Amino acid sequence: MINETTLVQHYAAVRQRIQAALEQNGRLEHVQLLAVSKRQSAEAIRYLATHTPQREFGENYGQEALEKMSQLGDLDLIWHFIGHVQRNKTRILAEHFDWVHGVDRLMIAQRLSEQRPPHLPPLNVCIQVNIDNEPTKDGCQPNELAELVTHISPLPGVCLRGLMVIPAPENTAAFSQTADLFQEMRALHQQPSHWDTLSMGMSNDLEAAVAAGATLVRVGTALFGERL
Repeated sequence: MINETTLVQHYAAVRQRIQAALEQNGRLEHVQLLAVSKRQSAEAIRYLATHTPQREFGENYGQEALEKMSQLGDLDLIWHFIGHVQRNKTRILAEHFDWVHGVDRLMIAQRLSEQRPPHLPPLNVCIQVNIDNEPTKDGCQPNELAELVTHISPLPGVCLRGLMVIPAPENTAAFSQTADLFQEMRALHQQPSHWDTLSMGMSNDLEAAVAAGATLVRVGTALFGERL
């Protein structure tokens, strides 16, 4: 497990990488860093959250995340679910998370909408796009995106914020292709001001993602080291 001093150093290095990519591409916007904390300890999350400005954490496994949420309930953290959304797991996500990045079917969005408790703010969601058309990868096809945006936008209980992709490593054009889709879909969103999140880029390719217009990068290994 990575030691605490190194964790803070890694955080600073990742923030520097993001800032350098912004400056190199003439972007003035802020890019959100999502710390991917799956299979990392609650203690590591606590240390990062109390020694840096990091407040947003991404988890792939519902039960593991719930245990961490319980242990870290005294901290003001924002929890993102970034794994594949199974039909029988939507209630856990709707009741406990702030964001869900992997919506790729209308039925999933409808279940999240119906199961979001009324006392909570709308659940922020992103549509996952299979930009490479890979048969083993989750996500809707690009030609299905317009219909999904049109039908998910008005659902109560959820707030559609944008797109998420995990492109194949060799597909260098995927980020710019997704950025183009992101701009095209803004016109279909019933509340364009909420269409503000382009979730793409990870530890090994965040610079390319930022260059293409990412507003949020999902970084795990470069922060925490290899998973437990």
